[in-house]
Amino acid sequence: MLVCQRPEALLLLADGTLFRGRAIGALGITTGEICFNTGMTGYQEIFTDPSYTGQIMTMASPHIGNYGVKSGEEEGPKISIAGLVVKKFSEVWSRSGGDGSLDDLLLAQGVVGISDVDTRKLVRHIRDRGAQNAIISSMEMDVEVLKKALAAAPDMAGLELSSRVTTKKAYTVGAEHAPYRVALIDFGVKRNIERCLVERACQVKVFPLTTPFVEIMKWDPHGIMLSNGPGDPSAMPKSVGLVKEVLAAGLPVFGICLGHQLIAESLGMRTEKMHHGHRGINHPIKDLTTGQDEVTSQNHGFVVRRNDAEANKGVEITHVHLNDGSVAGFRLKDRQVFCVQYHPEAGPGPLDSRYLFDRFVANMKAHIPVRTARTQNA
Repeated sequence: MLVCQRPEALLLLADGTLFRGRAIGALGITTGEICFNTGMTGYQEIFTDPSYTGQIMTMASPHIGNYGVKSGEEEGPKISIAGLVVKKFSEVWSRSGGDGSLDDLLLAQGVVGISDVDTRKLVRHIRDRGAQNAIISSMEMDVEVLKKALAAAPDMAGLELSSRVTTKKAYTVGAEHAPYRVALIDFGVKRNIERCLVERACQVKVFPLTTPFVEIMKWDPHGIMLSNGPGDPSAMPKSVGLVKEVLAAGLPVFGICLGHQLIAESLGMRTEKMHHGHRGINHPIKDLTTGQDEVTSQNHGFVVRRNDAEANKGVEITHVHLNDGSVAGFRLKDRQVFCVQYHPEAGPGPLDSRYLFDRFVANMKAHIPVRTARTQNA
């Protein structure tokens, strides 16, 4: 059988490091911040996570594409990564209920990638040198031309990206007469967050991030969810202002990832760019309120400054990352507001942290009598 060789492709990092490989997906040129994910499964969920907007994804697992793709396992409306880097790319796939190959999905959505790269070497390089911009090309092979194109790519620090992925108009999921109504502000929400809330008897209305808070409150929610999303939280002053209004309303609030960071920024706790971020489905976290450890799914390149969190007398740090001691969650002492840096909806990932959705629902249940009394006395 005659096997066609894929075209040559190049991966060039901002520090000048060059990798050669073979093209996967669409032919073309793409730029973004290069990062890596250590998960061995869940590549479809990773690639469609809106939080990865603007990033070139390196998969640490050596074989990608072998189980194809399946409708319903997307975490967003389309592939969000700017490009893909893998070691071995499988054009042959096998899976019960699968819909097609990963290569066909990449082609259909115009995603540029490169295979046959020593990803072990690349991951170690990113770990040691830090996240940086990169360019993949399967069209232009002149390295000097690629260097110029790469130099023009924007840095992730200072970059606002949520406006690219937020929903254009509000929509509702869940039963109309569900016991709890959750207003979910979409900074780049993953679908599994919606599913986890609906499974807990919530009707969820998803609002664009530009929605005025007064419009959100007209829906009369029992609680507010602040979603995950891409980009630098310190570059989102309007969203920080919206979150300040959310916190002032007195409703139960749950923030995930970018939502967690925006709560911190709204309280005067600064966020900062990490050296290479946390991305994978095996990150260890300790819940300081229970003493329990959990294995978590994570995807973030920014973090709340621990010194700022410790200095804020109205805040209690509730979760810490056991690898580096970074802030993984906190709550407000005087309000039913809590947030975590990681992904309890776990798409992909372990289910250890799903209890956080139960906490949020319990907070809404406890708040309903207070809310009712306020309404009656108004």
